[in-house]
Amino acid sequence: MAEIVGVRFKNVGKVYYFSPGSLKIPVGENVIVETAHGIEYGEVVIANKNVPDEEIVGTLKGIMRVATRKDAQTLEANKKKEAEILHVFTKKIAEHKLSMKPIGIDCTFDGSKILFYFTAESRVDFRELVKDLASVYRTRIELRQIGVRDEAKMLGGLGVCGRGLCCSSFLGEFQPVSIKMAKEQSLSLNPTKISGTCGRLMCCLKYEQDTYEELLKITPNVGAYVECGEGRGFVEESNLLTGKLKIKLDKNKDAPAVTVDRTEIKVIRDAQIRLERDEINALKGLED
Repeated sequence: MAEIVGVRFKNVGKVYYFSPGSLKIPVGENVIVETAHGIEYGEVVIANKNVPDEEIVGTLKGIMRVATRKDAQTLEANKKKEAEILHVFTKKIAEHKLSMKPIGIDCTFDGSKILFYFTAESRVDFRELVKDLASVYRTRIELRQIGVRDEAKMLGGLGVCGRGLCCSSFLGEFQPVSIKMAKEQSLSLNPTKISGTCGRLMCCLKYEQDTYEELLKITPNVGAYVECGEGRGFVEESNLLTGKLKIKLDKNKDAPAVTVDRTEIKVIRDAQIRLERDEINALKGLED
């Protein structure tokens, strides 16, 4: 077991573990730590606690100190500086005529490094741009190309639900989302209805997926051949949440389908959920 504190460097960012040493640091306290990018200012989101050694990735670095008022002033000055650097970054991209979209700037707390985030449709040769920026700021420069999900997380915005984007509101890390989830949840496979502001599948498809997977284990798929009190037939429609199935009976195929609860049927031959070829083509590119 190892004693750790969890530190976050952005409002909705990944939580990193650090060794508190002899310090007892409550949640909400700001601290100064050393990271792979340099000295950083972060907020404690997990107070002192013990975790198994296997949860520790790499070497556990220590907390340098609890942040002071002067440190907070330095952080505010860095934020103002970042806004100015972003303006220069945008101007330099135009001067070099590069197909890049500037997204954001990160200055390390100690000023030893500046990270420039951008998006682009393909690889970009930005070597001359780096030299130009380095001559202006006289420090270590790193340009980092990010994806559309990360862009949405950094810029924020409103989702189709009318609320702030999940990724910029509370999701610390992105979870894998697949077209299969939309299919299993009986959602419309219209790309405009299941894709988010970033143009990828909505993160919220993941939220209820565990429940749907459990219900799928006890509910026959559409097309399954089943037996109920009124006879045998094929499942024509299935509602996972209510457990109601519409079954087209063999004995009277011209009659409307009968509605039966899933607890009242016996599966003779189940059917697999598959995406049709045209659906796959229509949704190509929505997954990461």
